Amino acid sequence: MQTLIPVILSGGSGTRLWPLSREKHPKQLLPLISDDSLLQATVRRMDGFDDIDVKDPIVVCNEEYRFVIAEQLRIMSRNGTILLEPCGRNTAPALTIAAFAAMQQCDDPILLVMPSDHVIIELDVFKTAVLQGIQLSLKDHIVTFGITPDKPETGYGYIETGDQIDQSAYRIARFVEKPNSETAQAYLESGSFLWNSGLFLMHASVWLKAIEQCHPEIYSACQTAWNKGSVDGDFTRLEKAAFEQCTSKSIDYAVMEHIAQGQIPQLPPGAVIPLAAGWSDVGAWDSLWHVLPKDQSGNVAQGDVLLHECTNTLAISESRLVTCVGVQDMIVVETPDAILVSHKDQTQDVKKIVDNLKETGRSEGHFHRKVFRPWGWYDSVDAGERFQVKHIVVKPGASLSLQMHHHRAEHWVVVRGTARVTRDDKTYLVTENESTYIPVGTQHRLENPGRVPLEMIEVQSGSYLGEDDIVRFEDIYGREKN
Repeated sequence: MQTLIPVILSGGSGTRLWPLSREKHPKQLLPLISDDSLLQATVRRMDGFDDIDVKDPIVVCNEEYRFVIAEQLRIMSRNGTILLEPCGRNTAPALTIAAFAAMQQCDDPILLVMPSDHVIIELDVFKTAVLQGIQLSLKDHIVTFGITPDKPETGYGYIETGDQIDQSAYRIARFVEKPNSETAQAYLESGSFLWNSGLFLMHASVWLKAIEQCHPEIYSACQTAWNKGSVDGDFTRLEKAAFEQCTSKSIDYAVMEHIAQGQIPQLPPGAVIPLAAGWSDVGAWDSLWHVLPKDQSGNVAQGDVLLHECTNTLAISESRLVTCVGVQDMIVVETPDAILVSHKDQTQDVKKIVDNLKETGRSEGHFHRKVFRPWGWYDSVDAGERFQVKHIVVKPGASLSLQMHHHRAEHWVVVRGTARVTRDDKTYLVTENESTYIPVGTQHRLENPGRVPLEMIEVQSGSYLGEDDIVRFEDIYGREKN
């Protein structure tokens, strides 16, 4: 039985899906299509391969997302290896690190490389294509999957197919960049071009051989970063200085183009398998509208939404009633702290709004009002010049760091569960409908010793209320102390 390890790349920020997707909580962590997040749906995609030994996934991600990803895997009762990149270096170094990890776990397993933020609707078609790709990987081919185009799409790169390798696959003739409309139409009419999906399949050793041949500096830097890495709880941390030496290259540029041009004679040609399985990279709001179920007028409504005489419109509400009257081809997305209204044809420009938010220093480009932490989450309910109100939920058994604030005091009211509070040298319990006070400059810690979530209201008051006014003395989650 062949051994296969899913490699899930989770580094994107998904700025074109703002305001649902934010830099600190990107689209792959959101339940955009079903109750599962896109990351969870990617993991579940590997269920049901009866004749393949599918191991737990290797997830390569930014350190910012590590606790949310670990929690989402835990909710699914899945184990996995979570590799933390100290900095972004594109997909080729990420896959190289994953290949070193896979070789340590198994004897040269097959790797199925999948972005964490894509959608595939027809899973049976996908599984058939993967099984076809496995047969090619056994002959040392590096396989990619090209999406059969159904329109002249200008938002994707393309793969031109060459000679047929077998009944299911073709040689890769070349990769081409995102075309203009006229070129995309020509590609569609030719029948020899596929969309570049970012899905790959190969033996771990074959990838390592290819990257060492094409970019020995990436291979060497990743090998050092892996060998000098360390295990931190649920995570594997790479050695930062070595990984920073990596050239930033995609899998396509680093290896696949070289294989297509016959520049790696030790390996057979790269192979592409056409795939028509309801794939989308959900790169913008119009892409999400395209894959979601619609009513008879082509509308998608999620949350507390009322539509009247609307057509081909996507409306999403997170926290309040959203109503649309007489609009067509519109995107309306409401979150507690931001609302987006866009024509469906201009959703690629949402990124420009996010860029503007960041340039002007607005937090909405980075954070949701609700912020996830390893211990739970908080929601900034209200704020004024010298006060801020937060709704805080702490998971059972979880604990915040032992900390202190220079500029603010805090009042805590427990509304559900029991809090264990440390205040300087005193530790005590606060139960439902009770409160406590943390003065400025006091060392303190909040813990949930119970079996149910601890829910509380925190009122901060003081001259400065920024999140950077924190001195950590002890932290079980490995966050930096001040």
